[in-house]
Amino acid sequence: MHDDIVISGIGLLTAFGRGTGAYWRGLVEGRSALAPARRFAADCYRGEAVGEISGFPAGGPARKQAYTLAAAEDALRAAGLGALPDRSLVVLVGQSPLRGDGGLREEQDEFMGPVPAGVLAGGHSVHITQACASTVFAISLGRDALRSGAATTVVVAGGTALNRYEYASMAVVRAIDRTAARPFDTGRAGISLGEGGGAIVLEHGSTARARGLAPDTVVAGAACRVSAGKAVASDADVVAGCLRDALDDAGVEHADYVHAHATGTPQGDAAELRAIEEVSGRTGTASLPVSSHKGAVGHLLHISGVPAVAAAAMALRTGVVPPTPGLSAPEETRRVVLPRSALPVPGMAAAVVNSFGFGGNNASLVLRRS
Repeated sequence: MHDDIVISGIGLLTAFGRGTGAYWRGLVEGRSALAPARRFAADCYRGEAVGEISGFPAGGPARKQAYTLAAAEDALRAAGLGALPDRSLVVLVGQSPLRGDGGLREEQDEFMGPVPAGVLAGGHSVHITQACASTVFAISLGRDALRSGAATTVVVAGGTALNRYEYASMAVVRAIDRTAARPFDTGRAGISLGEGGGAIVLEHGSTARARGLAPDTVVAGAACRVSAGKAVASDADVVAGCLRDALDDAGVEHADYVHAHATGTPQGDAAELRAIEEVSGRTGTASLPVSSHKGAVGHLLHISGVPAVAAAAMALRTGVVPPTPGLSAPEETRRVVLPRSALPVPGMAAAVVNSFGFGGNNASLVLRRS
């Protein structure tokens, strides 16, 4: 029997608090944690809504590292692991750290990282930096490592913290909404940035079951594309290609739910909707539920795929599709449903997670129930 690659643990720290439970409750209730910052300040910040962490003991510039380690600890605990097993692979997502600080230690800690320290130390580690699609690229790499026998356990982990460098990079291209992000809303005007940490443990299903776990989420398919010459993540044809390739890789005809990348930008959301509509038409799917978490906790950049995977996994487990917080006037659709409140979908078997980023980085992941 084919030994599936499963998700045996997820750790998450968002503006809703620490833990996937706090995140899922906020998301399924349609709440938003986006608000003007209480702690974050920068020359480029003008009081926009952000998904800021509060009540977590992380001071100083190395917040990305602290958030990453907190999420990794929780993911390993959820997987029933006290430490990294032998022959583990740690895939860190984020800005790759510099060699030496060059006199810029504080700036490096604020912007770069994370690094393999704490519970993530001791195993072989690599960095993945594929813009906002990094997490799904990392999961795909981890699945390949497990299938090939190069690793027995894979931990994908990363963190993001509100900082003046990344905030300025979004502000200068006018990507930030002055209010709060409203993915798929006709009045949407941009993104809201958030911060937090995320980690996912991957392993063979037989390995997890041998520890007494009953994993119910399989990483069934993945497609990762780097579209040379495409500077932005709003090409409907490329997005549709990722969706088709991921479904083919998973061996499933259609998805029952799509957790969209949808950040709240006019162009990006529209392109993703066109792509989902096109693929739904080819598969004969009608009334496909689609939602996004970014109106709840903001865009977590490199690790935005972790809350997306958590939402898709919980939707499969509970049979409930979460709404898109902030959505009040949905775009008109034909084969897609954009729920504004929790939507029961009995019998869900497969869900797609979309992650797209600048530089032509595009990825889709298919999860199914085991």
